Amino acid sequence: MSAPYLSATGMRGGYGKADILNDCTITVDQGQIAVIVGPNGAGKSTAMKAVFGMLNLREGEVRLAGEDITALTPQQRVHKGMGFVPQTHNIFPNMTVEENLQMGAFIRKDDYSGTLAQVYELFPAVADKRRQNAGELSGGQRQQVAVGRALMTQPRLLMLDEPTAGVSPIVMDELFDRIIEIARTGISILMVEQNARQALEIADLGYVLVQGTNRYTDTGEALLANPEVRRTFLGG
Repeated sequence: MSAPYLSATGMRGGYGKADILNDCTITVDQGQIAVIVGPNGAGKSTAMKAVFGMLNLREGEVRLAGEDITALTPQQRVHKGMGFVPQTHNIFPNMTVEENLQMGAFIRKDDYSGTLAQVYELFPAVADKRRQNAGELSGGQRQQVAVGRALMTQPRLLMLDEPTAGVSPIVMDELFDRIIEIARTGISILMVEQNARQALEIADLGYVLVQGTNRYTDTGEALLANPEVRRTFLGG
Protein backbone atom coordinates (compact mmCIF):
# COMPACT_ATOMS: atom_id res chain seq x y z
CA MET A 1 0.00 0.00 0.00
CA SER A 2 1.22 3.50 -0.79
CA ALA A 3 1.80 5.97 2.03
CA PRO A 4 -0.94 8.53 2.81
CA TYR A 5 -0.61 11.90 1.06
CA LEU A 6 -0.46 13.57 4.50
CA SER A 7 1.09 11.69 7.39
CA ALA A 8 1.40 13.59 10.68
CA THR A 9 2.47 11.02 13.26
CA GLY A 10 3.23 11.02 16.99
CA MET A 11 2.72 14.77 17.31
CA ARG A 12 3.46 16.25 20.73
CA GLY A 13 3.53 19.98 21.32
CA GLY A 14 1.70 22.99 22.65
CA TYR A 15 2.22 26.50 23.92
CA GLY A 16 4.94 27.41 26.38
CA LYS A 17 5.78 24.34 28.44
CA ALA A 18 2.26 22.87 28.26
CA ASP A 19 1.58 20.09 25.78
CA ILE A 20 -1.79 20.27 24.03
CA LEU A 21 -1.08 17.40 21.64
CA ASN A 22 -0.04 14.05 23.08
CA ASP A 23 1.04 11.43 20.54
CA CYS A 24 -1.56 12.67 18.05
CA THR A 25 -1.61 11.13 14.57
CA ILE A 26 -3.52 12.43 11.53
CA THR A 27 -3.30 10.94 8.04
CA VAL A 28 -5.17 11.79 4.84
CA ASP A 29 -5.07 9.96 1.51
CA GLN A 30 -5.29 11.75 -1.82
CA GLY A 31 -8.83 12.93 -2.55
CA GLN A 32 -10.00 11.89 0.91
CA ILE A 33 -12.07 14.00 3.32
CA ALA A 34 -10.74 13.65 6.87
CA VAL A 35 -12.56 15.35 9.75
CA ILE A 36 -11.25 16.11 13.24
CA VAL A 37 -13.96 16.35 15.91
CA GLY A 38 -14.04 16.33 19.69
CA PRO A 39 -15.02 18.43 22.71
CA ASN A 40 -13.90 22.02 23.22
CA GLY A 41 -10.26 22.14 24.26
CA ALA A 42 -9.50 18.75 22.73
CA GLY A 43 -6.66 20.13 20.62
CA LYS A 44 -8.45 20.06 17.25
CA SER A 45 -7.27 23.45 15.98
CA THR A 46 -3.87 22.91 17.60
CA ALA A 47 -3.48 19.72 15.55
CA MET A 48 -4.25 21.68 12.38
CA LYS A 49 -1.70 24.35 13.30
CA ALA A 50 0.90 21.68 13.95
CA VAL A 51 0.27 20.10 10.56
CA PHE A 52 0.60 23.53 8.90
CA GLY A 53 3.78 24.44 10.77
CA MET A 54 2.28 27.16 12.99
CA LEU A 55 3.23 25.14 16.08
CA ASN A 56 6.66 23.65 16.70
CA LEU A 57 6.51 19.98 17.61
CA ARG A 58 8.50 18.56 20.48
CA GLU A 59 8.01 15.07 19.08
CA GLY A 60 6.62 13.56 15.90
CA GLU A 61 6.91 14.34 12.22
CA VAL A 62 4.82 15.65 9.33
CA ARG A 63 5.20 14.18 5.84
CA LEU A 64 3.55 15.38 2.64
CA ALA A 65 3.66 13.11 -0.40
CA GLY A 66 6.37 11.13 1.41
CA GLU A 67 8.59 14.16 2.07
CA ASP A 68 9.51 15.12 5.63
CA ILE A 69 8.31 18.74 6.01
CA THR A 70 8.45 18.91 9.82
CA ALA A 71 11.05 21.70 9.80
CA LEU A 72 9.38 23.82 7.09
CA THR A 73 7.62 27.14 7.73
CA PRO A 74 3.92 27.58 6.82
CA GLN A 75 4.97 29.61 3.75
CA GLN A 76 7.23 26.79 2.60
CA ARG A 77 4.41 24.28 3.16
CA VAL A 78 2.13 26.35 0.91
CA HIS A 79 4.72 26.03 -1.82
CA LYS A 80 4.74 22.25 -1.20
CA GLY A 81 0.99 22.05 -1.79
CA MET A 82 -0.80 22.91 1.47
CA GLY A 83 -3.65 25.40 1.65
CA PHE A 84 -4.95 26.57 5.03
CA VAL A 85 -8.16 28.48 5.80
CA PRO A 86 -8.23 29.71 9.42
CA GLN A 87 -11.52 30.07 11.26
CA THR A 88 -11.34 33.86 11.59
CA HIS A 89 -9.54 36.76 9.88
CA ASN A 90 -9.43 34.71 6.69
CA ILE A 91 -10.30 37.44 4.17
CA PHE A 92 -9.20 41.01 3.39
CA PRO A 93 -12.47 42.87 4.12
CA ASN A 94 -11.47 46.13 2.41
CA MET A 95 -10.51 44.42 -0.85
CA THR A 96 -12.93 43.19 -3.49
CA VAL A 97 -13.78 39.52 -3.82
CA GLU A 98 -11.66 39.28 -6.95
CA GLU A 99 -8.73 41.03 -5.31
CA ASN A 100 -8.95 38.54 -2.42
CA LEU A 101 -8.79 35.66 -4.88
CA GLN A 102 -5.90 37.25 -6.75
CA MET A 103 -4.02 37.52 -3.44
CA GLY A 104 -4.38 33.77 -3.18
CA ALA A 105 -2.40 33.40 -6.40
CA PHE A 106 0.63 35.18 -4.95
CA ILE A 107 2.86 32.12 -5.33
CA ARG A 108 1.82 31.51 -8.93
CA LYS A 109 4.12 32.42 -11.79
CA ASP A 110 1.76 31.06 -14.46
CA ASP A 111 -1.57 32.29 -15.84
CA TYR A 112 -4.08 31.70 -13.04
CA SER A 113 -7.19 32.84 -14.95
CA GLY A 114 -8.31 29.22 -15.40
CA THR A 115 -8.20 28.61 -11.64
CA LEU A 116 -10.12 31.85 -11.05
CA ALA A 117 -12.83 30.65 -13.44
CA GLN A 118 -12.99 27.30 -11.61
CA VAL A 119 -13.44 29.07 -8.25
CA TYR A 120 -16.27 31.19 -9.68
CA GLU A 121 -17.90 28.07 -11.11
CA LEU A 122 -17.63 26.34 -7.73
CA PHE A 123 -19.03 29.38 -5.86
CA PRO A 124 -21.55 31.19 -8.14
CA ALA A 125 -22.66 33.52 -5.32
CA VAL A 126 -19.07 34.72 -5.00
CA ALA A 127 -18.82 35.23 -8.76
CA ASP A 128 -21.88 37.49 -8.69
CA LYS A 129 -20.21 39.73 -6.12
CA ARG A 130 -16.67 39.76 -7.53
CA ARG A 131 -16.56 43.59 -7.59
CA GLN A 132 -17.88 44.02 -4.03
CA ASN A 133 -15.66 44.41 -0.99
CA ALA A 134 -15.41 41.04 0.74
CA GLY A 135 -16.28 42.65 4.08
CA GLU A 136 -19.78 43.42 2.78
CA LEU A 137 -20.63 39.75 2.18
CA SER A 138 -22.59 37.40 4.42
CA GLY A 139 -20.71 35.05 6.73
CA GLY A 140 -21.22 32.10 4.40
CA GLN A 141 -20.07 34.05 1.35
CA ARG A 142 -16.96 35.24 3.19
CA GLN A 143 -16.13 31.62 3.97
CA GLN A 144 -16.51 30.79 0.28
CA VAL A 145 -14.10 33.60 -0.60
CA ALA A 146 -11.61 32.29 1.98
CA VAL A 147 -11.81 28.75 0.57
CA GLY A 148 -11.59 30.10 -2.97
CA ARG A 149 -8.49 32.10 -2.12
CA ALA A 150 -6.80 28.96 -0.74
CA LEU A 151 -7.75 27.08 -3.93
CA MET A 152 -5.98 29.73 -6.01
CA THR A 153 -2.64 28.33 -4.79
CA GLN A 154 -3.60 24.99 -6.40
CA PRO A 155 -3.16 23.01 -3.17
CA ARG A 156 -3.06 19.23 -3.05
CA LEU A 157 -4.13 19.36 0.62
CA LEU A 158 -6.78 21.86 1.71
CA MET A 159 -7.07 22.44 5.46
CA LEU A 160 -10.23 24.06 6.85
CA ASP A 161 -10.56 25.18 10.48
CA GLU A 162 -14.26 25.37 11.42
CA PRO A 163 -15.48 26.32 7.91
CA THR A 164 -19.16 26.37 8.96
CA ALA A 165 -18.76 28.35 12.21
CA GLY A 166 -21.55 30.88 12.57
CA VAL A 167 -23.40 30.07 9.35
CA SER A 168 -26.98 28.84 8.93
CA PRO A 169 -27.76 25.13 8.45
CA ILE A 170 -28.62 25.77 4.78
CA VAL A 171 -25.28 27.50 4.16
CA MET A 172 -23.51 24.73 6.08
CA ASP A 173 -25.01 22.07 3.80
CA GLU A 174 -24.00 24.09 0.74
CA LEU A 175 -20.42 24.48 1.98
CA PHE A 176 -20.20 20.75 2.68
CA ASP A 177 -21.47 20.03 -0.85
CA ARG A 178 -18.72 22.24 -2.27
CA ILE A 179 -16.11 20.51 -0.09
CA ILE A 180 -17.23 17.15 -1.53
CA GLU A 181 -16.84 18.60 -5.04
CA ILE A 182 -13.33 19.80 -4.24
CA ALA A 183 -12.32 16.36 -2.93
CA ARG A 184 -13.64 14.72 -6.10
CA THR A 185 -11.01 16.65 -8.08
CA GLY A 186 -8.32 14.74 -6.15
CA ILE A 187 -7.56 17.39 -3.53
CA SER A 188 -7.22 16.00 0.00
CA ILE A 189 -9.32 17.73 2.66
CA LEU A 190 -8.48 17.99 6.37
CA MET A 191 -11.18 19.75 8.34
CA VAL A 192 -11.88 20.66 11.96
CA GLU A 193 -15.60 20.93 12.69
CA GLN A 194 -17.86 21.66 15.66
CA ASN A 195 -20.87 20.37 13.69
CA ALA A 196 -19.54 16.86 14.25
CA ARG A 197 -22.52 14.80 13.11
CA GLN A 198 -22.90 16.64 9.81
CA ALA A 199 -19.16 16.64 9.16
CA LEU A 200 -18.83 12.90 9.80
CA GLU A 201 -21.62 12.29 7.29
CA ILE A 202 -19.33 13.51 4.49
CA ALA A 203 -16.08 12.19 5.97
CA ASP A 204 -14.13 9.28 4.53
CA LEU A 205 -12.13 9.26 7.75
CA GLY A 206 -12.87 10.73 11.17
CA TYR A 207 -10.67 11.49 14.16
CA VAL A 208 -12.15 12.03 17.62
CA LEU A 209 -9.59 13.88 19.74
CA VAL A 210 -9.75 14.09 23.52
CA GLN A 211 -7.04 16.01 25.40
CA GLY A 212 -4.83 16.05 22.32
CA THR A 213 -4.90 12.27 21.89
CA ASN A 214 -6.64 10.08 19.32
CA ARG A 215 -9.61 8.57 21.16
CA TYR A 216 -11.33 7.08 18.09
CA THR A 217 -10.22 6.78 14.47
CA ASP A 218 -12.52 5.22 11.89
CA THR A 219 -14.59 5.95 8.81
CA GLY A 220 -17.16 8.69 9.24
CA GLU A 221 -19.92 6.12 8.82
CA ALA A 222 -18.48 3.83 11.50
CA LEU A 223 -18.04 6.67 13.99
CA LEU A 224 -21.65 7.77 13.46
CA ALA A 225 -22.75 4.20 14.16
CA ASN A 226 -20.54 3.81 17.26
CA PRO A 227 -22.84 4.00 20.33
CA GLU A 228 -20.07 5.35 22.59
CA VAL A 229 -19.12 8.07 20.13
CA ARG A 230 -22.76 9.03 19.64
CA ARG A 231 -23.48 9.13 23.35
CA THR A 232 -20.35 11.01 24.37
CA PHE A 233 -19.65 13.33 21.45
CA LEU A 234 -22.75 13.54 19.24
CA GLY A 235 -25.50 14.07 21.78
CA GLY A 236 -27.01 10.58 21.61
